[in-house]
Amino acid sequence: MKKNFLIILILVFTFVTPATASSKTVLVFGDSLSANYGIAREAGWVALLTQRLQSEFADYQIINASISGETTLGGRNRIQQTLEKHHPEIIILELGANDGLRGAAIKSIYSNLAAIIEKCQQHNALVLLAGMQLPPNYGMTYTQKFQAIFPQLAENYKIKLVPFLLAGFGDKHEYFQADGIHPNEVAQKKIVENVWEVLYTMFKTKQVAATPKN
Repeated sequence: MKKNFLIILILVFTFVTPATASSKTVLVFGDSLSANYGIAREAGWVALLTQRLQSEFADYQIINASISGETTLGGRNRIQQTLEKHHPEIIILELGANDGLRGAAIKSIYSNLAAIIEKCQQHNALVLLAGMQLPPNYGMTYTQKFQAIFPQLAENYKIKLVPFLLAGFGDKHEYFQADGIHPNEVAQKKIVENVWEVLYTMFKTKQVAATPKN
C-alpha cells in the first residue's frame, strides 16, 4: 500500500510541477577577435556581453562558437552543423577579417558571408553582422571594397549591422596586443559597447522575444 502511494505521489509531481523553460541562445560565430585570443576567457568581449545580456534579460544565454584563424569559407562549411546543434535565436556573425588580411577576393568573401546569412535565415535565426575594416596599407581600392561588403549584406538581407566592431579604438595602438592585430583586455569593453548598442535595439523593438529581468 505504501509503495503504491509513493508511485502515485511521484506521478503527481511529475505532471503537475511545471517544467523549467530552457534558455534561448545568442550564438557568436566568429574568428580570433571573438575567441579570446591572447586574453583570459572571462576578460573577452563575449563573456562581458553575456553578463550584460543576462543582467537585462533573464531567459538568454550566449554560446561562443568562434575559432581563431577562421575564414568565411570555414564558417560557411560549419554553419549548418552549428545551427543544428545550438538552435540560436540570434547569431552575431563576426567573420571576414582573416580573409581581408590574406587579400582574398572580395566576391568570394561576400559570397561566403551571404551563404552563412541565408542558412541562418532558413533556420529562423536573426543575424547581427559585425562589420570590419582593414589597415590602409592594403590599398585604398581593396580596403574600400572590403569595408563595403558588410553594409551591402545588411541592406540586401535586411539584417542588423554593427558598422565596425572595433569602432572607437581601431586606430589606437594602446588598445592592441603586441601583434598589433588583436585587441587587448582594455579594448574588450569597447567592443561590448559597439555590439550591445545594436543588439539591445533588437530586443527593444521586439524583433526578439525576451523576458526582462526584474
